[in-house]
This record gives sequence, structure tokens and C-alpha cells, in this order.
Amino acid sequence: MPDVINEYQKWKQQGEDLRVQAKHAMETRFRDLLSEAVHIAEEYRTDFGAALKPPPAVTAFRYKASARPKAKNAAAKAKPAAPKPEPPAVKPNPKVAGLQKRLATAKKKLDDAKAGGATTRPYEDKVYEIEDELRLALQA
Repeated sequence: MPDVINEYQKWKQQGEDLRVQAKHAMETRFRDLLSEAVHIAEEYRTDFGAALKPPPAVTAFRYKASARPKAKNAAAKAKPAAPKPEPPAVKPNPKVAGLQKRLATAKKKLDDAKAGGATTRPYEDKVYEIEDELRLALQA
């Protein structure tokens, strides 16, 4: 019996070690991806003079812009560039935010209906309608 207990404790410790390693790896990857996104957003802003808009599922993406933009080559260093005015921060459209909340609620109700074995057609129709409204609102 002590062998089984010892084996179980070893297995549990290995699982915990793996969990800690996976957590660390995910956190590192997350930070790397965010750093890359910041780099791309900064490059886009300097090249095209506008801020990138995140996808609708992302409610906020903020970063501190560097005080001095990096020069791309020696020619850019030689001539001073006129400071460009910062584009105003893009405020999230309240209509879009409301539609996204309604969509999340409707999808949850649809999932609950599927899990409970109830009729899903009305919920599917509602999700489709809200998605259509959201698509139209994002195009405007």
C-alpha cells in the first residue's frame, strides 16, 4: 500500500511541476505576442499616421508610445521631422459594445438551450440577427 501512495505523490508532484512550467510558458508567450503587437502598432502609426484598430473581441489595447520614434536610416536621422499630431484616441462605439454584450448573452442562452435539450431555433435566429446588426454597425 505505501508503494501506491508514494507513486501517487510522485505523479501528483510531476503534474504540479508540469502545470507550473505550462503556466510560465503561457505567460511568456503572451508577453511576447503583446510586445510584437505593440511593435507592429507603433510601426503602423509611424508609417501610416493612424492607429490600428483591434478586433471587436478586444475591448482595450493600450501601450505607452516611445518618447522618441526610432529612425529607420541615416537619412531619417539627418533631417528633423516635423512633429505629427497624435490621432485622437478611438473611443469604442457604445452601440457596438451593446451589441457585443447582447450577442454574448444570446450565445449563452443558445448554449444553455442546447445543453438542456430545448428548442434552439429561436436562439439561433436571435444570434444571427445580432451578428448581422453588429456587422452593419462595424461597417458604418
